[in-house]
Amino acid sequence: MTRPARGTLLHLVVIATVGVAVVSCATSSPDTETVPPLVLPADVEDQRGRFREIFCAVLEERGPTLPDYRSCDEALTRVGVEPDSTGNAVELGQSSRRLVAAFVPGIGWDCFSAWLDSKATTAAHLREFGFDLVPLGVDALSSSTENARRIRDAIMSMEPVGTEPYLVLIGYSKGTPDILEAVVSYPEIRPRIAAVVSAAGAVGGSSVADEVTQDKLELLKKWPGATCSSDDGDGGAVESLRPATRRAWLEENQLPHDIPYYSLVTLPQAGRISSVLKPSYRKLSEVDPQNDGMVLARDQIIPGSTLMGYVNADHWAVSVAIARSHPVVGSTLVTRSDYPREALAEAVLRFVEEDLSKRTK
Repeated sequence: MTRPARGTLLHLVVIATVGVAVVSCATSSPDTETVPPLVLPADVEDQRGRFREIFCAVLEERGPTLPDYRSCDEALTRVGVEPDSTGNAVELGQSSRRLVAAFVPGIGWDCFSAWLDSKATTAAHLREFGFDLVPLGVDALSSSTENARRIRDAIMSMEPVGTEPYLVLIGYSKGTPDILEAVVSYPEIRPRIAAVVSAAGAVGGSSVADEVTQDKLELLKKWPGATCSSDDGDGGAVESLRPATRRAWLEENQLPHDIPYYSLVTLPQAGRISSVLKPSYRKLSEVDPQNDGMVLARDQIIPGSTLMGYVNADHWAVSVAIARSHPVVGSTLVTRSDYPREALAEAVLRFVEEDLSKRTK
């Protein structure tokens, strides 16, 4: 396949992760400590203090042996009054429950995953401690309803591990509404699900999705090495990300109460938004300055969930390490993709494992 011209490649990079065409002029992001804190819904439990303890312990223990190391204060954003730490010890040995993180990626993933060449470093790291990480196959260009069915089929095809629920479904960006539709529509998968985590999840959609059509999203099929195809999908990815669509779905559907939900929100401080995301950051800031360049912070929270933390990374940095495999793109466009994702993934699973043990007791 012929490599696209630079202008085309830039456009594809911009729409790659959430499939939106961004507009307006670039701007820098404000320091999130100088703006009012998010007002959390009454049914959301704020556990940022304990998550910070766990993440800090992981970062301190693993240190710079992991890629993109940074201190805990640099890795998490403080917003408003954060709950106090507990002072409890943090378990950093082998997982007692051997949870399996089942990852559902964002829009367009299969179109550029081969180009990204991520090396599966996060999965390798988690396996050192008895956890695991597996991808759940969804269609890069299809709706959340279509992908919910694919999530169901993937889970039901897995060999159960033990008698307890063992899957932690982690949804990134559009992957989160894909998961939420799956747990509502297919009750047969719930006995296998230990928890659901939104990681920069587009729970409430993104108004930036109103700027693009599905036809523009289909350009991702021209990405070098793309394996995505809409031939067996429904072509509804963009529609699924629109705020009106997500709000209507949340109003019409109640999440099952037998699954615990967790929210990890990306809310970068000044200087932590990549150059290519600054235009969309400004566009979203017309609605709310508390955003990650693609999704408003408040729209990343699952109703009735536990808030783990605010991550000091933009929407792409929390998931994709573009600079590791493409340093030119990393130094010119996706300029803030460095983040200790391996340590973050470990902290998320350790927090969930600890919280599940408390719920059992």
